[in-house]
Order: sequence, then structure tokens, then C-alpha cells
Amino acid sequence: MIMKKLIIFLVFMMLIAGSCKKTEPIADTTVTAVEARDSLFYIMKQWYYWYNMPSVTSITTDNKNNYPDPYTLLEAMRYQTLDKWSFVADYDEFLAEMNGTFVGHGIRVGLDTDSLARIAMIYNNSPLYTSGVRRGWIIKTVGGVALAPLIIAKNTTAYNNAWGPSTVGYSNTILFRRPDGKDTTITSSKSSFTINSVLVYDTLHLKTGIAGHLVFESFIDPSEAELATAFAYFKAQNVTKFILDLRYNSGGYLYIAQELAFYLAGSGLASTTFVKLSYNDKMQAANSTYTFYTDRINSSNLLSLPEVVVITSRLTASASEAVMNGLKPHLIIKSVGDTTDGKPVGMNGWPCGQKYFFWPITFKLVNSADQGDYFSGIAPDKIATDDITRDFSDKNEKCLKEAILYLETGAFSSGKGEEKFSRSVKYGEKPAWMNNMFVIEK
Repeated sequence: MIMKKLIIFLVFMMLIAGSCKKTEPIADTTVTAVEARDSLFYIMKQWYYWYNMPSVTSITTDNKNNYPDPYTLLEAMRYQTLDKWSFVADYDEFLAEMNGTFVGHGIRVGLDTDSLARIAMIYNNSPLYTSGVRRGWIIKTVGGVALAPLIIAKNTTAYNNAWGPSTVGYSNTILFRRPDGKDTTITSSKSSFTINSVLVYDTLHLKTGIAGHLVFESFIDPSEAELATAFAYFKAQNVTKFILDLRYNSGGYLYIAQELAFYLAGSGLASTTFVKLSYNDKMQAANSTYTFYTDRINSSNLLSLPEVVVITSRLTASASEAVMNGLKPHLIIKSVGDTTDGKPVGMNGWPCGQKYFFWPITFKLVNSADQGDYFSGIAPDKIATDDITRDFSDKNEKCLKEAILYLETGAFSSGKGEEKFSRSVKYGEKPAWMNNMFVIEK
């Protein structure tokens, strides 16, 4: 399905469009690591946003042979001061991820303020979800191994070893403590399933009106249909206020971000700039503008909101930040939680045969007011701990509670009497490269 979409190449840059060689196509997976490396070298010299940095200029046609494959070449050329995102992916794995195909238990795990390991997030199609597991459940052990000490020590290797490989059928015996205080043991096998990027959509009846509440986890292909369902519901419920929870959303396709922004902003901004893409000085002809308008969604379900409260964390990145920044000149955007990741740049993609996918940083992203460069992240208006002891829709969950307070009173709490803010690592099962924003033509 995804290959029916054109990954943006621009008409004047078709030398490597169908494969990864400049002169002739390479079918299927017959491309060699050296051929792939040579094609990536050309792309980095032409398209890479930081092509003029020493890490790129120091590698030439004479010494590129020191790198045996595209993975080692990209790592050498990457501008490490700012670029922590460019990557080379396995072709099939990338397509599967962006189609929503997932292998694992479908959970994210973190520490609460008492240093207990808890389920921070779970997909609806996860076998554990079917067993009744929800956000907030304590995980005591996996295969007899206590998880909390590993997370506290940031021992990623031991943590991953406790869970084992991401292989369909691989089983873990997990000792949980349920919200009622009772322990329960569940043996669960990792499976392959399609994830739901919309984790929650519901309404909150506040003193000041009906608020839509959307917990959105990633900008991937299935998101389009999921958002359509959610916003049809919001429209039918006469939503006038909105809480957008992006705390675990680390990015994805920019066209999905455009659709989400249009649902929130409404038809009044249809011809207005959402975001602008600015390429390096060699590729200025590739510069483009995304407006709020897209004919891929049902315009009768647009909300036309004056204000949105966004819940954020250090995992909020890329396309999520683009939504926040793109809406900023047009709507009142307030945020609660933690400072975002800080990725005001994005990437175009090049498939290489059917073996690799190259995704280097190729452009900077700004809004209609030319605001961007938030490499340090977008700081929240109100700092609040991600309260993984409670489910997303629990009105006493710390971030949601602050968002509700703002919508009802016009202000966040003063901070007196609150617990000290805490942040913990959240371990998920997705590959690290999902923390990105990808541009494709729809």
C-alpha cells in the first residue's frame, strides 16, 4: 500500500528515484552494501541539510571506501552536534512500522515517583490488553527479574534481556500488581498486530463546556482513519474545547500532522500556511509550503477551535512539535507536562532497491511566522509529572488535571503544595528511528 505513495524526490532529482544507483535500477534485494553506500554518499552531498559541515566535507570519493556500508557511512557523515535523527533502515522493517505492524507485547514501561515499574502505555490490540492489563499496572518481575532496579540503573541491556527478542511467539511470564493491590501472574507471547495510534478519544464535561480529549501516539498510515473516527465523534458531541495528549508521540508522517492541525484549526485557516519546509542552499527549488487545507478529510468534522491545551513530555517530538508550532500563530496553544524533544527538522526518504531506506535530515521546518529552531525543545507553560499511576482519562492524572484546570479557570495551578516534578525514562518496543518526521507526497 505504502509504495503507491511517492516519496518526495522532486523532478530534477530523479537519478536515484527508483533504486539506489544513479544510472540503472537495481531490482529487489540484489543491491550490495557498497552500491548502497555510494548512493547514500551522493544523497548526503546534495540533500543533507548540513552538507557543508566538516563531517560531510571531509569524506570524499577518495576515502568513502573506508566505510563498508551505508550504516557506517551515515554515522561518519552525520552532523553530531545537532543531528541525532538521520538513519538508514531495513526496507521491509520501515514499511511495516509505518503501516502500523508491530511485534511485541505492545507496551511502554516507566517508573512512578515511588520508583515502581508501571505500564505507561498499552496498545488495544496487545495480548496483554486482552488480558485486562492497563496503564498504571505495576510490573514486579519479568521471568523472575525485577524491572524497577534495571530502569533505575538505566541498564538498557539487562532490561532488554529480561524481555527477550522481538520475535512472534516468544513468551514472558510477568508478575503484575493490579490496581486493587492483588498480585497476578500472566504468561504472554509476543505477537504481530496493527497498533492503534489513537489511544483514547473521549469527552470531558467541564464547567466551561464540553472538551474533546485525544491521546495520540504516532503519525502513521492507520492514523488517518483513526483520526477521522475520533473527530466525527468530537463534532457530534459539540466539542468547543480541546486537550491534545502528545506525551508519547515521537513523530511520523507530516501529511498526518497536517490533517490533525486542520481538524483543530478549521476551515477558516484553509488557505493559511501551516508549516514551511526550507532545504539547504543547493536545493532551494525543493522549498515548499503546507497549508492547513487537505481534501483527504471530511471538512464537516472540522472543529475550528480558538485554543488547544497540549500535554507533552521528552518523548513529544518531530511531527508532534510541528503541530504545536504550526498552530501557534493562529490559535492559543498552551502546554503542560515536560519540555519536548526538540526536532525542528525533517527528512525525505530514498528507497534503495528493496533492501534499504535512507532518511537523512533534509529540511528545516518553520511556521507562518518563521518561528522554529527549537532544538532545545518546546518548554511547557506548566510543568507536571507524567502520572503513570493513573490511566489517561482519569481526571486526577497530574497532567490532565492541570489541563482541565486551565480550561475551566484560564490559569494553571500556582505550584504550591504539589509534589516535586519528576521525570523517568520510558522504555518502549519501537525502534529508535520512529522519533522522526517523514515527508511523503499524498
